[in-house]
Amino acid sequence: MRFFQAHKNLLIVIVFFAIIYSLISIVNHYYFRTYALDLGAYTNALYDYIRFQCNDSTVFREVGENLLADHFDLYLIIFSPLALIFGSYTLLIVQIAFILLGGVGIYKYFLLSEKTSRYALSATIYFYLFFGVISALSFDYHSNTIAAALLPWFFYWMKKRKVLACSMMLLAILVSKENISLWMAFVCLGLLVEYWKKPFWRYYLLLAFSFCILYFVLITMVVMPAISNKLAYPHFHYSFLGSNPSEALLFLLEHPIESFKTLFINHTNHPNGDYVKLEFLLLLLVSGLYIVVRKPAYFIMLIPLFFQKFYHDNISMWGISAQYSVEFAPVLAIGIFAAISEIKGALLRKILLVLSLGGCLLATIRIMDRTMMYTDKSRIRIYQSMHYTRDYDVKKVHEALSVIPPGAIVSAQSPFVPHLALRDHIYQFPIIKDAEYIVISAREGPYPLSKEAFAGEIDKLKASGDWEVLYWEDGFYIFRRADRSAEF
Repeated sequence: MRFFQAHKNLLIVIVFFAIIYSLISIVNHYYFRTYALDLGAYTNALYDYIRFQCNDSTVFREVGENLLADHFDLYLIIFSPLALIFGSYTLLIVQIAFILLGGVGIYKYFLLSEKTSRYALSATIYFYLFFGVISALSFDYHSNTIAAALLPWFFYWMKKRKVLACSMMLLAILVSKENISLWMAFVCLGLLVEYWKKPFWRYYLLLAFSFCILYFVLITMVVMPAISNKLAYPHFHYSFLGSNPSEALLFLLEHPIESFKTLFINHTNHPNGDYVKLEFLLLLLVSGLYIVVRKPAYFIMLIPLFFQKFYHDNISMWGISAQYSVEFAPVLAIGIFAAISEIKGALLRKILLVLSLGGCLLATIRIMDRTMMYTDKSRIRIYQSMHYTRDYDVKKVHEALSVIPPGAIVSAQSPFVPHLALRDHIYQFPIIKDAEYIVISAREGPYPLSKEAFAGEIDKLKASGDWEVLYWEDGFYIFRRADRSAEF
């Protein structure tokens, strides 16, 4: 607390962004703009982990499979006790708290040097304001956001020359998700450039790089396949490069020119994929990427981020939406302002400071406005009334959901799953299995069904003798198995 009393401006900034973040994330959850994938599945995992049992992914899978086979995310185990306090809002609150903590890490990092201390608050504001952070907050919870928020503390402890703290922080970042270890290997390579003249840290970073690569290989090629139903890692979706990481590496080495060109073009020929990569790159440039030219070590840290985005088969990965850009935030926040601090001309430093912060703001405004790829702007436009309303009575829906018994088995449409996920068994509709209740609404998107198929399912349920309508209003239904006797 003494630290914040001595740095009141930082406290003001933290409170301001805590409010902004809550208006995005918490409000979205209340208004049913969070979904089975991923908040619902992860919240259900909290329920299992706090009871010392594995999660079987049946929220979104017909056939059960250990959730760690989908993403090797140990954070959910660590955070699970908090569900007893914060309920279905747990992971959203955790995500906000860690992002705010990440900004404090950036602030303290810049205070370590008299030369950079004047940029501590500016770098922190940049991090909080970065479009990748805002976009991640607008779409559920993801552990790579937590890892990105911890990275400044890895930099901080390294600059403080604290080996144990640095190692613990590296480990804390690695256990977030399997692909983060590959990113951290390149972060270590970048830092190796920065610390090359310091023998101890040179060898430490070489060891850390090797450990990250080993962790990546072990988890993706041994552990995850061993616990998956198909005995394979499920997230290698880079058909342009090959069918596995080995083929991808070989392709990059054998076809460097073609590989480089693909970073800028729509290589899938998807009709909605044109200019999506270009838009993302332009937003990065507007946000100050060009300033990092003076600190090439930070470009090294970004290499796997560009590769995992732009070579992916799914065009939604290429753009500015969801959590797919959040890792850029800490690298750019530190790299840009470290570069500015080393410029000799005071006027040029001021100009670049204004351009970087102003550009960061403009890029964030852009994602709230028109983007090449469709995004649900109601999730992010906190300055418009549509963010705080739905075309149905949200309060009544919450009241209706509260009547479903805590131990009941439920099949629910995607937006309702996160609110009902703290139970043994919950399925994303149309998975029904042994569900005792079904929760659906014609006012919500039909995913993963088409509109026609979804309407057909509602008609089937109403016509079936197996289900009775327990509650109906304005297109919102709660069905109950006919053999259950209870009053609403």
